[in-house]
Amino acid sequence: MRVTGAAAVWSLMLALPVAAQDVAECDWRAAAQAIAEPWAANTATFANGAVRLAVMDVLEPAAGAYHLLILSPPRSELGERQCRVMSADGSFGFAGLSVVGATASYDPATGLTVSLPAKRWSEGDVFTDTRLLVTINQASGAISGSLE
Repeated sequence: MRVTGAAAVWSLMLALPVAAQDVAECDWRAAAQAIAEPWAANTATFANGAVRLAVMDVLEPAAGAYHLLILSPPRSELGERQCRVMSADGSFGFAGLSVVGATASYDPATGLTVSLPAKRWSEGDVFTDTRLLVTINQASGAISGSLE
């Protein structure tokens, strides 16, 4: 069977792990007016309330309008938590994101890991259900994300 160049590239892409998600300091994506409604269903706390996650809906682009707001330790001298936003790629978000159905686990070596239902968009208007894994190290402030 002969494999074309495009098929070979596609096969290689499927074998690669999904790239890490982008984490940035809070900006326009973290504005209170962007918290997805209803607020009670789109925010959740973990680690005895030290970590808060909120689904943000910035409306456009529709295929990437959802971002994750993360408030977590370490705290500043004034006691405020660090504020970060996680997106799929730069300022392009997810096609869907929910804290309903989120699960959490803790590993002392890496920190708190929260798994959230997510939906991603791909070229050709393909939408795929997946899970967003968010790891938060409260001691160092390091935050990383990946898709399952």
